[in-house]
This record gives sequence, C-alpha cells and structure tokens, in this order.
Amino acid sequence: MTQEQSQTSAPGSAAVDVLLRDYLRQPGVADELFDPGGQIRPVWSAFLTELARLDPSDVDRSFARADQYLRDAGVFFRHYSSDPLQERAWPLSHVPVILAAHEWDTICSGLQQRADLLERVAADLYGAGELVRKGHLPARLIAGNPQWLRPMVGVQPASGHFLHSMAFEIGRGPDGRWFVLSDRAQAPSGAGFALENRMATTRIFPQPFPRARVQRLAGFFRAFRETMERLPDMSGRLSAILTPGPSTDTYFEHMYIARYLGLMLLEGDDLLVDDGEVKVRTVEGLKPIGVLWRRLDADFADPMELNEYSQIGTPGLVEALRSGYPHMINALGVGVLETRAMMAFLPKISEILTGETLRLPNIATWWCGQRAERDYVKKNVDRMVISDALSCALPFNIPDTDAGVSMRPGARQDRCLADRIDADGPALVGQEAVTLSTTPVWFNGRLVPRPMTVRVFAARTPEGWTFMPGGYARIGREGEATSLAMQDGGAVADVWIMNEARAPRDTLFGSGRTFREEPGFLPSRAADNLFWLGRYIERTESTIRLLRAYHHRFAEAGNPDEPLLRDLQAYLSGVGTDVTVPVPQALNDLLMAAQTCAGRVRDRFSTDGWAALQDLAATQTSMTGITEPGDEAARAMRVLLRKITAFSGLVHENMYRFTGWRFLSLGRALERSDAMAAALAQFADRSAPIGALDLMVEYGDSVMTHQRRYRIETGRQSVVDLLALDHDNPRAILFQLRAMCTMAEALPGAVDEGQVSDVLRMLLPLETELAVAHPDEMTTRRLTSLRSQLAEVSRVVSSRYLI
Repeated sequence: MTQEQSQTSAPGSAAVDVLLRDYLRQPGVADELFDPGGQIRPVWSAFLTELARLDPSDVDRSFARADQYLRDAGVFFRHYSSDPLQERAWPLSHVPVILAAHEWDTICSGLQQRADLLERVAADLYGAGELVRKGHLPARLIAGNPQWLRPMVGVQPASGHFLHSMAFEIGRGPDGRWFVLSDRAQAPSGAGFALENRMATTRIFPQPFPRARVQRLAGFFRAFRETMERLPDMSGRLSAILTPGPSTDTYFEHMYIARYLGLMLLEGDDLLVDDGEVKVRTVEGLKPIGVLWRRLDADFADPMELNEYSQIGTPGLVEALRSGYPHMINALGVGVLETRAMMAFLPKISEILTGETLRLPNIATWWCGQRAERDYVKKNVDRMVISDALSCALPFNIPDTDAGVSMRPGARQDRCLADRIDADGPALVGQEAVTLSTTPVWFNGRLVPRPMTVRVFAARTPEGWTFMPGGYARIGREGEATSLAMQDGGAVADVWIMNEARAPRDTLFGSGRTFREEPGFLPSRAADNLFWLGRYIERTESTIRLLRAYHHRFAEAGNPDEPLLRDLQAYLSGVGTDVTVPVPQALNDLLMAAQTCAGRVRDRFSTDGWAALQDLAATQTSMTGITEPGDEAARAMRVLLRKITAFSGLVHENMYRFTGWRFLSLGRALERSDAMAAALAQFADRSAPIGALDLMVEYGDSVMTHQRRYRIETGRQSVVDLLALDHDNPRAILFQLRAMCTMAEALPGAVDEGQVSDVLRMLLPLETELAVAHPDEMTTRRLTSLRSQLAEVSRVVSSRYLI
C-alpha cells in the first residue's frame, strides 16, 4: 500500500512540524492524530507541543523512567504456565492514545445500551428462553456452545443482575466511526493494568499541563467497590476476588486490584460450601463470603456440576448459588455472550427487545449455520475473516486451520475453502475484514503510526453503568492488525480522555473521618505459604552458612579428606546438598520453593520484598559457572549471605505486625531452632573432630559474642550455652522458643475458655525446660529429641491453622 507524508496544518509550532515530518499515514486508514481533513485533532495539540520541546535523548530518558517504574513495581504478564515464575515485562507503548471527552461520552452511551442489551440476553438464556423459542437465536448455537452452562438455567443472581463488570474491545474504522470488535463478560481483564499504565505515563509526563485535563481513573474503582459493599445482605460477609492462581497470565492484575481495593484474593481451594453457604478457610475458622469477583472461567468454578477435571474450582459452588449466595461478579455462564457468532444476531435482538438500533454497531458478522448467510460468506470470502463461531478471540487474531486452509483476511476463494464452509457451516462465522485506525507510537527516535484498539471497562452501580475514562489500548506492530495480543509482540498504551478544562480531582477514597480499620481475616492458604516462606528462607540461609564454612576450610586445608570436612560433607549430604558442586542445585531448589510461596501471597507481600527475592535468585543463578571448591565458592556464599540477610531484614522489619507476619516469623523461628539443634547434635557432639566447635560458632554468627562473653577458647559448654541456652542471642534455640511463644500467644484462639491452645501447650514447657537447663544436659540425644518436639509443634500449627 502506498503511503503519504502527513501534513500537520496544525495549530502549533515549527517544532511540532519537525516532530511529525516522518509520520507516514496509510491512505484510507483512519488515524487518531489526524481528523478526516488531515488536520491534527485539537485534543492532541497540547501534548504534541510538550513532546516537541524535548530532544530525542530527553524523550528516551522520560520513557526509561516509566519502564523503570514498571520494573520496580513488579508489573508483569505471562502465558498460562505451571511455572509461576515465568514472568514477562509489561510491554508499555509510551505515547498515550488521546480522545476528546465529548467523543468518549458518545462511545460510552453506545456501550451502555449494549451492556443493558447483553444483560437482557443473559437473563433470557438462563430464564424464559424466549429468544431461542421464537427463533431469534438458533437453538443449535446456544445448546452446542460450551460457554452456555445448563446447570445454571433457572438460577437467578442474588443481586438481580447477571452482569456487573464488562469490557468492550472497540476500534475505529476508515470512516472515523467506532465499532465493537468483541464483548468481554466472562472475566474481563485489564482494568488493573490500566491503573499501572496511568502510573507509568505519569512518570513520563509529570508536567501539570496537559495532564491536568486528563480524567482520572480512581473514581471508577471507588464506585465499583462501593457498589459491592452495598449489595443486599452483606452484613458480616466478606468480599473477595476469585483467581485461578499464580499460573494465569493476568495474576498480577488480580493481586494488584485486591491490594488496591482492600479485597481478599482467594483461590478455589480457599473456599468450601458449608450448609449451603460459601465460606473461606481462615486461621480464625470459616467465614461467610458475600461477594466473589470471579476472575476464572465459569467452567472451572465447580468440578461437581461443571468441568469435572477442574482442579481450581470449589465443589458445591453452583448449589450454593441456587440458594442465593454469594453475589457472583459476573454470573456463571455469561461467557456465552462473548462468542463471535452472537454478534450476528445482536443487532436484530436489540430492535426486538428494545425497539432501538445499536448506537455503536459491532463488526459485521454472518453465522454460516444458515443457508443465506453461508452463501453470502462464500461469495464474499475475499473480504471476510472466516473463524470459529464459538471462539471469543478478536476477529483478526486467527490461526490457520489444521486442514491447511488459510482463514486470514484476503484468502482466495477456492473449492477447498467453499467445501469447508459447506461442511462445517454451523461451526464457522464470516466477519468483515476490518482495517483498524492507527495511533502514534515512539519508535527509533520518532513518531510512527501503528494499528490499535481500545478496551473500555464498565461497572454496574445503583445509578446504572459507569465507565472507566480511558486507560487501556492495545497497539499492534507495523502494518499488522493481527499482532495486537501481547503474546504476539503487541504492546499496551494508556488512554487519556481529555477535557477542555481541568479535570476534577478524584480519588479512591471519599472525604470523611479518618479511622483505623481492624486487619482483615487471613486465609489459611496464605498463612501456610507465609509460614513455609519463612522456613524456606531460613533453610536457605542455614545452607549458605554451612557451605561458606566448608569452602573456607577447604581453601585452607586443600584436602577434602580432612576429618572435619568429611563430617561437614556428610552432614550436608544428609540434607540433600552436594558440596562437590560449589553452588549446588539444592540452593536453587530452596530458593525456587521460597519464590513459589511468596508468589502465592503477592497481594500480601511488598514490592521491594519481592524484588529482593528475585535479585537473590538471579544472583544465585549467575554463580553456576563456578566449578572449583575453595576461595571463589566461599566468596560467592558471602555474597548470597549478604543478600539473603538483607531480604530477611527488609521483610521482617518492614512488614506490619499482623497475623500474616506472625506465621512468617513463626516458620522462620521453627526452622532456625531446628537447624541449630541439628547442627549442635552433629558438631557439638563429644566425638566431633577438632575444629567442629569453632565451626559452630561461625555458623551461629557468634564469633565476636563468644570472645566477649566467655574470654576462653571454644569449649562444648560455652558453645552450647551460647547457641542453645542464651535468651539474648537471636541465633540461640531458647531465644527462638521465646519468640515462638510470644507469637503463638497473639494467634487466633491462643486462649479459649481459659485454656491455652495446643501450640502453646507444646511451646511453653519447651521454653521453660531450656530456660533452666545446664549446657551439660543438652546432650546429642537431648538435642535430637528436641528436634522431634519441634517437628510436632510444626505439625500442630499446620493442623490448627493451615490445613
């Protein structure tokens, strides 16, 4: 296609002309920057003037600030994967899409009509069924649709509405008019990422003008949260987001919105149905759920009545919904509204149900299950996209079929394709091959046009539908409207809705009295992951300290057959660590386990803490090239030790002292006590080789303390006293037992009807016993017995709070 150089004819400066001199538009393609007459749209003028004042190096530095913010904030996306650590950087396109407020209002008016129509269609499909009965929707199309869930027929939502949250993918055609490309009702994603887009572009363009005229996003979320809180019969019930878990591609958004709105983030196994009511397992017992904002596909929600192979659902959830609770956002089964074939019938259904034509039309669609429509598609296949009738993907993101027939726009009509349409007509739709408008993107130091769509988010409130003012655009690669998905190399951009005057200030929180709310309930799964995060981090640190001690001594002796080195090698082998490998796989495995636990509580974990843990893991991975034991390996362990202690300090000193912190600290204290008891049993035994006691003092990070407190050479009594019985030494077992008692006293149910909990009943005698013990009493046998008692404490904690 030929291209023409854009003429700005702009109300602006010569600098703007220079900025746009290489901006090449495609003839016949609408562009967000220019109106149909080739003039710069007024809404872009102020932005271009500001951008033109910067030289390319300044622009690059500004964009780098946004990228750095996204990295620091931990914004990511991923493919669906069983590995929760395979994260990809958020692909921000730095130049926002700018739309005028009056144009946005027109778009939202059309989408409000569409959202109301889809609500009525959903109510009919799961209610009276008049649309199918009267032939306005083909029975075959609905009954054969896997998104139509037969168990949900007749189940009326407790709120009275099937749809509470919607998203619409829209594009602008060559004539400048907007149209709908897809409807998102199942579990609309992107609203949380829109917030991060806005935060990032704020770093790029911190100047008050023109940003002061951009409408804010927070009010949209405030209105939605207030609506959830005001749903019927919410008193004493909790609100939560139901996520498929860390392996989903949008998990960051789930945890981000949970933190932003103060909601619990739950997985299917956090819930159970008790006496017909959905409840969440917490460390304080079962608590009723009032609202579930569902972010997993409906088919996986209940393995008893829906997908029997689902491992992420809650058995009995459908039956609970029949009983009336919880409020489900959105209702199970509304994914049927997303299928491509539905678009072929919505224009006519709108006229039947409302007497109105669609103010914002959808992309022209023909279902090939009807003869006339099938013949029309075959006749006009060269300007069609042929695709799966029941798919929910965008119409231009279409793979070749496994039959080898090209189904992309512009395909040649041959006999093979015609036969395919005839044979599989009900399974196919033809959709108009759309040409998307373009928007400016900064590429190689200049502005260039790229295809784009806008995702619009809607939320139901008592006053009707409210719309997020912009926030999310998907940007394709050069000349490729089929590459808008991030997995295909596409990018995302902020969308600014620009007022003519200053936009009113809007925040997530309304004005009023400042008060301190009580901490929320902690789900048992979150407590379990925090508990084991503490254990895995402490276990990793213990292993690093022992490896450092081994390599120091190897460097000095040069002989792995020295008695102490043999004992240390055997001890580490017993816990799965191969010292013949300078940076053993066991370290990687421990850090992976810690990352997995932290990843499952990202909504309760600080961004800095997560970044520190990632940095620790990356540092360990970078050391795998070390091949020889000795000094180099010892230096590597010192680096890892500094980083892991920095992580522990960051987390433990900065984390709010609520129930989650107590489980994290309890796990850490248990692991440290157990590791110290195990090491003392081995290296403080009377038969231990020469140097073993010095090794123990080094392992316990207590060399200086021993020198100052005892003023003698290391002996068994002084070492055991310092590392087992000293209540002031944070490395000592007694110190950790006292810390565990303090934490256990603050856990839910610590005292019930005057009786202490099972956890305290085990810890208190242990603490007392060690407080009065003499070092000579802490024999190898007693230390081994102590480890068994600590293991029983761990089992009781798990049984009481975590399972």
